[in-house]
Amino acid sequence: MEKPLLLDIRDFSLSYGAVQALRHITLSVASGDIVGIVGESGCGKSSLVNAILRMLPESAKTQGGINFKNTDLYTLNNKQMRALRGTEISVVSQDPMRAHHPLLRIGKQMTDIQYRDNITQSEKIKRAQDMLRQVEIPDPASRLNDYPHQFSGGMLQRIAIAMALLSRPDLLIADEATTALDATLEVRVIEILQQLQRDIGCAILFISHHLHAVRHLCHHVAVMYAGQIVEYGSTEDVFTHPQHPYTRRLLECDPGNAVEKLYHLPTIPGNIPNLSALPEGCAFADRCDDVMLHCTTKPPPVIVGNGQQQVRCWLHEKA
Repeated sequence: MEKPLLLDIRDFSLSYGAVQALRHITLSVASGDIVGIVGESGCGKSSLVNAILRMLPESAKTQGGINFKNTDLYTLNNKQMRALRGTEISVVSQDPMRAHHPLLRIGKQMTDIQYRDNITQSEKIKRAQDMLRQVEIPDPASRLNDYPHQFSGGMLQRIAIAMALLSRPDLLIADEATTALDATLEVRVIEILQQLQRDIGCAILFISHHLHAVRHLCHHVAVMYAGQIVEYGSTEDVFTHPQHPYTRRLLECDPGNAVEKLYHLPTIPGNIPNLSALPEGCAFADRCDDVMLHCTTKPPPVIVGNGQQQVRCWLHEKA
């Protein structure tokens, strides 16, 4: 049985003057699904998060729609959007050291964010303790009295996840939530996220540079480049049979995929194009080993292959 759509982004574009931060983004997240978004810095991942949360400056111009539970978020007023944030849509940011108020005890912060819930203070404290226990913070009753500086970075990130899930949201956005952690902690945080997602039943939009984390956590993955989704499909299909030249090069740059000892980390030559002066054709053309003449003159079409795998590339036009 097909899962109902929770988040449905259709042909969405975002610009700041001449800067085209997002271009024709189409992406859906089903209830209970985990969708990863990967790409180099500057490709538009965080811009997409801010667009979903509608936390954009007044200078931003948007086109297209972002529907959440069959409601266009851009038709809601500010009060209605504030009611969604932190309840039905929660966020875990990438910097655990700055995600918590340094002068307030963790318990105070975890009970304050439950201000919408019509329950007693003791019930709020118990819920906070239970959630800390679920993210494996030892002696949660005592640790609620501690300040953020008394926790390690890994603990603070787990506490941030606990706070984001206190409201049992329908959608959790994890924006580089494991970037500041070492490899061992990253694996454990991913395992905790998987368990909590199963318990709560929420969907997760997981934004990351870490391809290994995305492969082990996500059901589907979208590869972004220069403000566009250039490839989308099941995680297994995209990682095993990448169709876009950028996806292939991105995977080659992952040290975890190396089959022999490396003395230099692999990189993709060149730079992401200027988003205020994009080329007429494919944005990846000047970095692509498979570039053809019309790649530089015409924007590539979106080709749908086997299953749900999609690729924005001229190489697959005939296929």
